[in-house]
Amino acid sequence: MRTERSHELFERAKQLMPGGVNSPVRAFGSVGREPLFIADSRGDRITDADGNEYIDYVCSWGPDILGHAHPSVIDAVKTACERGLTYGACHEGEIVLAEKIRGHFPSMELVRLVNSGTEAVMSAVRAARGFTKRDLIIKFEGCYHGHSDGLLVKGGSGLLTGSVPDSAGVPAGAADCTLLARYNDLDSVRELFEHDPESIAAVLVEPCAANMGVVPPEPGFLQGLRDITTEYGALLIFDEVITGFRLAAGGAQEYYGITPDMTALGKIVGGGMPLAVYGGRHEIMECVAPLGAVYQAGTLSGNPIAVAAGIAAITELERTPGIYGELDRKTAKLEAAARNAGLNVNRCGSLMTVFFAGKRVTDYETAQSADRSEYARFFSYLLDNGIYAAPSQFEAMFVSYAHTDEDIARTAEIISAYR
Repeated sequence: MRTERSHELFERAKQLMPGGVNSPVRAFGSVGREPLFIADSRGDRITDADGNEYIDYVCSWGPDILGHAHPSVIDAVKTACERGLTYGACHEGEIVLAEKIRGHFPSMELVRLVNSGTEAVMSAVRAARGFTKRDLIIKFEGCYHGHSDGLLVKGGSGLLTGSVPDSAGVPAGAADCTLLARYNDLDSVRELFEHDPESIAAVLVEPCAANMGVVPPEPGFLQGLRDITTEYGALLIFDEVITGFRLAAGGAQEYYGITPDMTALGKIVGGGMPLAVYGGRHEIMECVAPLGAVYQAGTLSGNPIAVAAGIAAITELERTPGIYGELDRKTAKLEAAARNAGLNVNRCGSLMTVFFAGKRVTDYETAQSADRSEYARFFSYLLDNGIYAAPSQFEAMFVSYAHTDEDIARTAEIISAYR
């Protein structure tokens, strides 16, 4: 596999951007290679700058559930572009998208459109504090909720890959109001509430963790969070930036049957464009300006191009019966292949991670026991066989509707032959 052009581009990029990248995991540092520069994408394939084609299981880290360059989404974006890229004003598309979101997520009675998952979660936390008039937030070790200062505490994903427990540049006091619990450990949550029962505004959780690798909730864990937060008058916030429209049309809250007070959505909801959403019960969201005293604003929030892409993607999901069953079926074939090769696998719907760990991964501690150097060898093995997987042990493989049975079978065969 020749990668001279990607190498040339990387050398140029390093002169202009920190590490040559605009997001750390793209640097391929934890897998001991230089990054590939992508030139084109169609369906379930991407092509790099040297013309190498790969079956893609990153799918832009989740948004491309329909596959790359889906015609309906591309057409919607082109049409919207002809009417102007941004207005900085209200338009009907915002309403249509909000109606679709509320139709699938009834718990999101009022929503606010923003531009990134980081912004959505940060704003949801602020609204939760404003509503409860409490300051403390509980998050879980290994769960990543974006790069806002107060949430960069054992944040998973790229922070795990880089062995950085917290980010430099974050004031010591910024995380003082963030309490840490252990994922899948209800006792650790209850202990925090018992210690400070009237100061905790919310519990923030990935309902299926996907930033320390895929770690599904143990039976009863999410219901336990619902019960504890209700008991103590705190809010339950689901970070569904990854799981929203991924596990089911109604996200993890539909998949697991648990209703949170607030939800953050991203990735799929924007159809591949920068768009995210936060929302929740009327009385909570009515605290947000201009109705309330919780301030949040954005020049490009709800911009017509991203909204058009989001509407098109959700509409396509709605008109494709059985899509989630198909995604599950295809991903189950990859899981079976990995297990046949003796690998340690966690899967939730169309999210999957192969862990090189000696025991089942259920939390941050067991995820940290994974052999990263062995994952790097696995990554290179897949890449050299035309399969593009996450360049990090602590990320997910994403399966899209565009993945053909032939490509799934080829991938399964290659995984089965590992070792």
